[in-house]
Amino acid sequence: MGEHWAGYLGCLHVHWDTLITMWFAMFILIVISFILTRNINIVPSKCQAFSEAVVKFFAGNLKEIKNGETHIPLVASLFLFILFANLMGQLPLRLIHLKQGELASPTNDINLTAALAVLVLIYYLFYGFKEKGFKYIYHGFSITGIITTLVDLLEMITRPLSLSIRLFANILAGEILVSVALSIFALIVPIPIMLFEIFVAFIQAFVFMMLTIAYITSAVSEEH
Repeated sequence: MGEHWAGYLGCLHVHWDTLITMWFAMFILIVISFILTRNINIVPSKCQAFSEAVVKFFAGNLKEIKNGETHIPLVASLFLFILFANLMGQLPLRLIHLKQGELASPTNDINLTAALAVLVLIYYLFYGFKEKGFKYIYHGFSITGIITTLVDLLEMITRPLSLSIRLFANILAGEILVSVALSIFALIVPIPIMLFEIFVAFIQAFVFMMLTIAYITSAVSEEH
């Protein structure tokens, strides 16, 4: 557990097991999105009604933000991708044995969670500068202004770090717990733990999404 199938993609050193499961999660999401949106009608079908309800869920969480609908694609994509990625640790893909690593949740790799966190950082910085210009991080040439600027810069470093470590640590710890339970008890006992980890998968995706929304809100709000 925690060991990855490492190799090279051109000149890049990569974890192949993480790439495979990440691509698989993205493929599943693309297929589901195509199925749910291929026949859009005024009178919605069950699939269309479900997809509209999902979009309304994200829109509802963004309604307090200025031009909140602009951020739905990012927020929805992050939540759904992280959710599917987290759940993959409980799927039969883990039964496929590799010489190194395993086909578990790609979010048990700090490299992926860090990449997602950096994406969020770049996104809300872009909108922060777009809304406020350089004043987004610069608060004047005074003692108070310099201290505030330094605090903001420190936050920009710690936010993606905390986002990535929180998601990575929770998913990896859950997979280790399930693996230990399976190795000791085989059948009955691990089931409640696996069900709990499915709940954790939803919670961690939701927490990542809500923190992303909070960071975007702080970037575009009138007072920063």
